[in-house]
Amino acid sequence: MPAVMMALQLSLALLVLSIGLNTRLRDSLFLFRHPALFARSVLSINVIMPVLVLWVALVFALKPPVALALLALSMSPIPPFLPISTSKAGGEISYTVTLLAAESVLAIGLVPLAAWLLSLILQTELQVPANKIASIVGLGILLPLALGILLRWLKPRVADRLAKPVSIATIVLLIAGFVPLVAFTFTPMMSLIGNGTILAIVAIALIGLGVGHLLGGPDPKERPVLALATASRHPAVAIAIASSMFPEAKLAPAAVVLALIVTALASLPYQKWAKKAQVAPGPLPLIVPPGERRKVPRPAASPATQGRATMQARPPER
Repeated sequence: MPAVMMALQLSLALLVLSIGLNTRLRDSLFLFRHPALFARSVLSINVIMPVLVLWVALVFALKPPVALALLALSMSPIPPFLPISTSKAGGEISYTVTLLAAESVLAIGLVPLAAWLLSLILQTELQVPANKIASIVGLGILLPLALGILLRWLKPRVADRLAKPVSIATIVLLIAGFVPLVAFTFTPMMSLIGNGTILAIVAIALIGLGVGHLLGGPDPKERPVLALATASRHPAVAIAIASSMFPEAKLAPAAVVLALIVTALASLPYQKWAKKAQVAPGPLPLIVPPGERRKVPRPAASPATQGRATMQARPPER
């Protein structure tokens, strides 16, 4: 299991490196120019979602290892493969990359704080060291992302040459790590089918997509980014949190893997719908979050109006 997790973390780090190699330096400053969107992102990912997951776990009366695994997922930072999901939904890549970096930094302090609050609520001992989270997100996300962006800025040709080999290595390592992980958790994962766990995971995924889409604002390229970021989480961080609570139980890692698979499948229809919604004009949003102005398209001018405008603009004949 440690070797499998190491292969997975290395593959995710290479994935982030490949994302950084294709990211311009000015794209990494997106959230600094949109503070209202950043505040709504933190609210959706770090506040609303963990509370809703706790509510779903209580409603479905999930087993303690499963409930804590799903709660650990809701407390974890967004996953490194988020840019791939958002690109399929037509999401803004600048927003995705900066949100990935910002949430990784925030996770170093927020994950231990959330674990402490959860231990108070459940009257149990749950400690997640900040240095462990810092190691996962620092080496797995922040360092390779910064390295890729810096290389793109200083040596763009080198970045272009490295992008394809890094992507191939990522796929090979991801398969080498994910297949043994599924095999390791397959039996306990099958025991979770038919007892309401999958239904709870689907409910959590749909709620996350809905909350993120609503708080994403009126821009159709920003909404899918926050929707998918709210619904999906970093599996390695979640497994680390769950294993600290149940070190000998296989049910918690199995629940994390099952949630990862079910959430990815449940998000596919939304990705297709969000992509089509950007092509076809739709109705204006009924709710516009604070700090955003409602964008009202100008009506097209009629032929008669265009004719009058042309005559008015034409200089008088002498």
